[in-house]
Amino acid sequence: SVLKTLLQSSICYLGPMCAPLSKTRSLSALLPRALIGAETLTRSASMASVASSARDAPELPPFAYTPPAYTGSSKAEVLKLRKEFMNPAIFHFYKDPVMITAGKQQYLYDETGRRYLDCFAGIVTVSCGHCHPAVDAAVARQMEKLQHTTTIYLNDQVASYAKELSERFPKSSNLKVCYFVNSGTEANELAFLLARLYTGNYDMIALRNAYHGISQATSAALGLSTWKHNVPTSFGMHHAMHPDGYRGPFGADVDAYVNDLESTIRCSTSGQIAGFVHETIQGVGGAVPLLDGYLSKVYERVRAHGGVCIADEVQTGFGRTGSKYFGFENHGVTPDIVTMAKGIGNGLPIGAVVTTPEIAHTLASKLHFNTFGGNPMVMAGARAVLQVIEDDRLQANSAEVGGYLLTRLRELAEKHDIIGDVRGKGLMVGVELVKDRATKEPATDQAAVVFEMAKDMGVLLGKGGLHGNVFRIKPPMCFTKADVDFLIGVLDICFAKL
Repeated sequence: SVLKTLLQSSICYLGPMCAPLSKTRSLSALLPRALIGAETLTRSASMASVASSARDAPELPPFAYTPPAYTGSSKAEVLKLRKEFMNPAIFHFYKDPVMITAGKQQYLYDETGRRYLDCFAGIVTVSCGHCHPAVDAAVARQMEKLQHTTTIYLNDQVASYAKELSERFPKSSNLKVCYFVNSGTEANELAFLLARLYTGNYDMIALRNAYHGISQATSAALGLSTWKHNVPTSFGMHHAMHPDGYRGPFGADVDAYVNDLESTIRCSTSGQIAGFVHETIQGVGGAVPLLDGYLSKVYERVRAHGGVCIADEVQTGFGRTGSKYFGFENHGVTPDIVTMAKGIGNGLPIGAVVTTPEIAHTLASKLHFNTFGGNPMVMAGARAVLQVIEDDRLQANSAEVGGYLLTRLRELAEKHDIIGDVRGKGLMVGVELVKDRATKEPATDQAAVVFEMAKDMGVLLGKGGLHGNVFRIKPPMCFTKADVDFLIGVLDICFAKL
């Protein structure tokens, strides 16, 4: 099968269920259980489709930009250095990996100057667009004055940014105290600590299919086996069923999922909990939106059991869902703690926690510090991101173009039975592939083939879900309708070739 062919390369990665081969591990040991014995495409037909895909590709929308000539090491040399000197657990997409050397707005360029449509935004991180001139200029101006200091001294950038960020939250929320860190993982770790200190309780509730980071502390909240190591991590963390209207065991029955969470609290904890952490659209889990009405009911239950509610807005924040600035606002709830990263900095290393003064006060019983949290260059860039989102109307663009994208994808689903579900909001969209719409058997091998063909035609997709069969379409928020049309044209050709 084509999947086996791709897996046999020690340098390939084709989804969260697969891993590179080593000399001591067999191929069958690495294949996910769902794939063993599954029907696969023939190697000759699949490879022929991949080889011909570039010839059949529609043209990318016109774009008036020429990337600077690349003069660095060759792709082969970079790959060799990476394999020899970098973390062996990291992966890359594609059998023949893409080397990215430049980017502009919603496009990326390889070492040859070839342009690709970026539909994954650096894993949902590039919000304003690659190398946005306003963000670049803000960082450059600050770099010329002061590259680094810490919060043990006063600096205008971090103080001003804290005020400007807090102003993006609903005025009635009292979410106004900011902590700055370097990533979403750090932000979630800090949120867990705040919840436990404030409530005096330890146990917490997360959702199955969730992703909140892969540190020792945050991996406890992971609801995906593909990211968990076989070491003790889950002390005090319990998982309720996620309200997935497509694959969930209770279908669209919101109350059944709420009752499952209530049962988890009553049966797995003392009855008193520190908090509940959730995404509003589960990102790594395959762009799975939580059912409408779920959060409002669950927040009541969590608070009745002594806990606080933590909204993980690492992927859904800053206008990406189109209708609201933060994902939790789409559900009509007000969390007690909000965590952010990725799009907050347009690629700069920044994470944040925003909470109420009452909760924040509990951390002040001891000293607290973060060396790089509040770095002046990063703060200057993050301030520019907030302004660009407003000036370029990126939230409105996410709503308009995202709505168009969902419409076109659903039209495509009417043509290709392999598309089992199209879901999401704004420019945070998932397309799940299945072998049979009735059984919903994951079409993981077919997804791998389409993934490669789309790349050959100039489209870089994301991929996720427990079975690696969901395309994650989460581009920079400057994405256009012309980009959507190009993407749909490519996917149409790819699906037709299966």
